[in-house]
Parts: sequence; structure tokens; C-alpha cells
Amino acid sequence: MNLSPQLSRRHFLARSVVLSGAGLLAGRAVAQAEQVPPYYQDRGWLIGCWTRPWAGQDYRVGFDAMAEAGFRYVGFTGAKTPTGRVIGVKTSVEEAARAGEEARKRGLAITNIYGGGVALQNGPEQLRKMIDNCHAAGGWSVLLSSVSPEKTYQACCRTIAACCDYAAEKQIVIVLKPHGGTTGTGPQLRDAHQRVNHKYFTLMYDPGNILYYSDGKVDPAADCEAVRGLVTGISVKDFRGPKDVAMTPGTGEVDFAAMMKKLHAGGLTHGPLLIECVTPGDPAATVAEAKKAKAFVERLVAAL
Repeated sequence: MNLSPQLSRRHFLARSVVLSGAGLLAGRAVAQAEQVPPYYQDRGWLIGCWTRPWAGQDYRVGFDAMAEAGFRYVGFTGAKTPTGRVIGVKTSVEEAARAGEEARKRGLAITNIYGGGVALQNGPEQLRKMIDNCHAAGGWSVLLSSVSPEKTYQACCRTIAACCDYAAEKQIVIVLKPHGGTTGTGPQLRDAHQRVNHKYFTLMYDPGNILYYSDGKVDPAADCEAVRGLVTGISVKDFRGPKDVAMTPGTGEVDFAAMMKKLHAGGLTHGPLLIECVTPGDPAATVAEAKKAKAFVERLVAAL
């Protein structure tokens, strides 16, 4: 089953009534269908930040900096831990829960959790572990960066599909964003979305990666047409040729205004907008750049 990514409680309830009336849902399945997972709930634009700008430090340092910069939403990615991530496949459930609590102490809700490479080609075990860790942390979604390489692409898509019901039980959404290889462009992302074909699987667009992995040849403002109506969040990342993404959004080559206009027209009206990179500097400078990035995204959505 596949629904429009712009889900609401009304849509979930309507679908539940139709399916239960047809005798296709009962018991726990009906209750599950009536729930809108946190990731899809309409809270407006969730302007947040990934931990990547503070990846070389303890994740609490990053959380503190985000709170200082005025963010209320966070995406877990790089950090100074044994796994190199705030939460990875090898992170214990107990440690995942502690990381989630540390974020909440600083007023940060966890929209996305990226744990690095998940060996989808080996079956569902690692993705299920990430779902368990996400649930323990109180996160809303598990982010995947790719389903490469090409020779295992179809198997990887089947693994994701096989894990979607498990994710649904925990009200966790599985999210895919572009990262080169078999998921480096909008049409490739659309293909993966169609293959998995589940309402607990969705797409996050990343314009910086579209340019980075195409060596600057694919324009996100045009490429995003292929995923209009499918995208439910954006990893806000800029790009400057030949191969640089380490900059504050709005200072590079991405035409964010044109891209957002098209995605908004296609149905992206709310959801996570997570700043991934800012211009590097000392701790004070990084916070200052994060504030600039936040203000840039606020102006971007205000213009829609």
C-alpha cells in the first residue's frame, strides 16, 4: 500500500474506515492505520540541524550549540563516538535512549536518525536494529543514504520493504535521501520509492548531494521535478564546484528558492528542513553560521 506522502490524521482515518469496511483490516492493524506517525504530522516547517557540523566532538556539544542557535529540531548523524555517529547499528539500545534524552533535555525533537551505512543487501537485521535504536531514542525516522551498489539494488529495495511493517509497529518512518550510485538523482529516488511502495517509506531531498555526486552537472531545481509529491523533508545543503559542500546554505550554487517553489507546488507544505553543513570555523563561528543558516531557511519558507 502506498499513500501520498503529505499525510494527515484525516487521511489515515479515512483509509482505515474504507479498508476495515472491506474486511481487510482488523484489530491492531486498524488501530495502527488510525495513527499518523510523528514524522508525517503537520507541525509546520521543522527547521532543524544535523549534528554534522560538530561531528568531531561529543554529540552533547552539538546539542548545546544547536540550542544556543535557537533550533528545536535535530537530525542525528556524525559525532565523536565509537561508531562515528550519534546512533549507529552497533549502538546499544540503552545508549540510544541516553542520546535521545540528552537531546530532549535541550529542547530538541529528533526528526531523523542516520546511522551510516546499513548493509541492506544482507537482509533486514541491521535496518531493524536501527529502527529499534530510533524507537529507543524517541526519534521519528531512520534515514538511509543509498541502496547501492547496482548489483544488489533490487535486493536492498526488498529489504526496505520487508522492514516497513516492523517500522510501522513502532511508528517509525524509513526515509531515503540521495547519495550517489543508484540513488543519485530524482528519477532514481522515484524508482526506489515505487519499488518499496509502502506508506512508512518516504524521501528526503538533498540538493547539495544531487550536485556533488553528478560533479555539478545535475541541477536540483530541475531534477526535483521527478520527486514532486513524494518528498517529505529536505536536507538543506549547498554546493560549490568542483566538490565542496562545507558551506552555509545560501552561499553556494544551489537555487533553493526555485527548488522549494517546485516541491511546495507538488505538496511539500510542512516537515523537516535540516541544515546539514555550515562554513567551518571555531565553536563560536560555527554557532554564528548555524544561526545564519537558520535565518536563511526561515526566509526561504516565508517566501513560499
